[in-house]
Amino acid sequence: MSDYQLSGIYIYPVKSLAGIRFDRWPVAPTGFRYDRKWMLVDADGLFLSQRKLPRMALIKTALAGNELVLSAPGMGSLALSLLPADGEWLEVTVWHDRCRARAVSNTADRWFSRFLDQNCRLVYLPDESIRPVDPNYGAGTDHTAFSDGFPFLLISENSLALLNQEMGLNLSTERFRPNLVIAGCAGYEEDTWREIRIGDIDFRLPKPCSRCAVPTIDPDSAETGKEPLVTLNRTRKWRNKVYFGQNALHDRCGELAVGDSVHIKSAGPKQPPL
Repeated sequence: MSDYQLSGIYIYPVKSLAGIRFDRWPVAPTGFRYDRKWMLVDADGLFLSQRKLPRMALIKTALAGNELVLSAPGMGSLALSLLPADGEWLEVTVWHDRCRARAVSNTADRWFSRFLDQNCRLVYLPDESIRPVDPNYGAGTDHTAFSDGFPFLLISENSLALLNQEMGLNLSTERFRPNLVIAGCAGYEEDTWREIRIGDIDFRLPKPCSRCAVPTIDPDSAETGKEPLVTLNRTRKWRNKVYFGQNALHDRCGELAVGDSVHIKSAGPKQPPL
């Protein structure tokens, strides 16, 4: 029996808004079910994130029955169907990718625009709209929703513990927005993993995750600080980027649960090579 276990499952229904933690959750073709299936865009269809609008961190998400429920300070809650009716098709941009998405509703657009003090639209990625993973890192069958580029982000508890020790702080897991949290391995051991199995689902880890300013934003206050980027620049910098966690691709659908065993199928040199 493996000494490594899955200790955390997180999904983020709307890109860059607060996430939800589950003890058990289904894995769909694009990643965890409902993970980043919605996204806010500006008038040009370009995605919005906490990098530009830290107040996005204050918008909470919840699933209730067949609805996605959003809430924010000073706002009434907004309930949206988990299966949006066919809205207007829009072309939207996530980093270097362009794909087709559907507008959700004028009501949602007004709700978000009011709270964020910026005109924006909420869009949804229907199943028929395919966004492939970068072919340099994935197979032709790998695709994702509105994530930055991969269906899953994996971190380990002990890597975060080491980083917190180096900072002299106690930043939360939520700062780093993982989907999968692993317990039992050594700090930064995941840098060497190439193929793993969690429960009965196989994953490939093709690329480490370079980090932007989002982890410097306090998810409870939306205030921005300097850490963890200062410490990551000192301890986890390679080719002018800083890294924490590993991107992951799954080989089949199914279900994962906290407590599932984690088996390391193959390993290699550290990525990044620190």
